Amino acid sequence: MMLDISSISDLSRDLIAKDEHYGAHNYHPLPVVLTRGEGVFVWDVDGKKYYDFLSAYSALNQGHCHPKIVASLVEQAQKLTITSRAFHNDVLAEYSAYITRYFGYDKVLPMNTGVEAVETALKLVRKWAYEVKGVPENKAKVIVCENNFHGRTLNVISFSTDAEATNDFGPFMPGYQVIPYNDIKTLETALQDKNVAGFLLKSLRHFCPAMQFQVS
Repeated sequence: MMLDISSISDLSRDLIAKDEHYGAHNYHPLPVVLTRGEGVFVWDVDGKKYYDFLSAYSALNQGHCHPKIVASLVEQAQKLTITSRAFHNDVLAEYSAYITRYFGYDKVLPMNTGVEAVETALKLVRKWAYEVKGVPENKAKVIVCENNFHGRTLNVISFSTDAEATNDFGPFMPGYQVIPYNDIKTLETALQDKNVAGFLLKSLRHFCPAMQFQVS
């Protein structure tokens, strides 16, 4: 649903104008200025209540301001705010032990964003390809599907088919083969290449991403 900016309050219009003037135009948000949230609901600066169906592109499935999460955040921030990986800390160690046991993994590397996770996965499968599979140096190839969105770093947009994501940002990184989505035959053919390091797949459904990474 498109919202008419002429119908919003002077306060919202002023804040949107400031954002447009001083902020980089890397997104085109709806003309809604949010100020607080609780559970599945958010409120704008005029007090209008909305359902939050976006959930921060699924990164906020727990809802807004869950009291247990807020309490844990405050408790930790009062003890130790952050440590770089130059040190160990007790919380990361406990988290790593829990999450690897829960999912049956050997190790975990937490990330801040989705694109960082994708970049790390790409590095991981390339390293595996060279050290385990025996792919010649700098020849590793990753298969991806067209119409993908995995983030906005230069490496990741190198295999994007969205002109808006790639225009005026080249040159791009090689090492990727783009195939049609949901085309099993083409995928089977592409996997015959001995230099394939992995296959990167993400759901095309908006707002409900699910990423899977497989080594060939």
